[in-house]
Amino acid sequence: MSLQRGMNYRTGGNYSIILMSLRPNAPYADRVEESGRVLIYEGHDAPKNQDAPNPKVIDQPMFNPGGSLTQNGQFYKAALNYKNDKGRVELVKVYEKIRNGIWVYNGIFNLVDAWQEESSISRKVFKFKLAFAVEIQKIIADKSADEPEQDRLIPSWVKLEVWKRDKGQCSKCGSKQNLHFDHIIPYSRGGSSSDPQNIQILCAKHNLEKRDKIE
Repeated sequence: MSLQRGMNYRTGGNYSIILMSLRPNAPYADRVEESGRVLIYEGHDAPKNQDAPNPKVIDQPMFNPGGSLTQNGQFYKAALNYKNDKGRVELVKVYEKIRNGIWVYNGIFNLVDAWQEESSISRKVFKFKLAFAVEIQKIIADKSADEPEQDRLIPSWVKLEVWKRDKGQCSKCGSKQNLHFDHIIPYSRGGSSSDPQNIQILCAKHNLEKRDKIE
């Protein structure tokens, strides 16, 4: 699907999607904690309007002008419902921008908390806490129960360095379609997620052929 905004509540039907960025000068203050196990995602500003104040100097909105919830409001309500045992946890697919036009998939996260806080320029912004959905990843990847899947997350700076080194293509065949970041020495065998020398880009075909083999 083609996404035109960073926050997409229930776009996938039974899951939501967010687009994040940790790059310098990113428009929002997203951050990663606990070695990638936790993401703190900042809510989004009001749309730009020539008849309204600069969105960066006013509070991030909970409601649209007509009274319906904004994306901020929908995510906020879902997080508080889960926190207060009034609803199921919201599953969120997270994609990260590492370069212009280049997004990488960071996995599925649980939306576990939300709050509003005052920013450095004295306006209220939303913050959303997302925790890596370990059990969901294991089901998808069909991994063993004792494998700490959340530690497989590759830091953004590593992805960017590997992307530059491998020229944005499969290191085996040069394909630029359906690319994946792959551990050369599998994590389950002690391979590091934070060492660019242990990460390579593979197309889907070569990634499936390799699986957990050490080449």
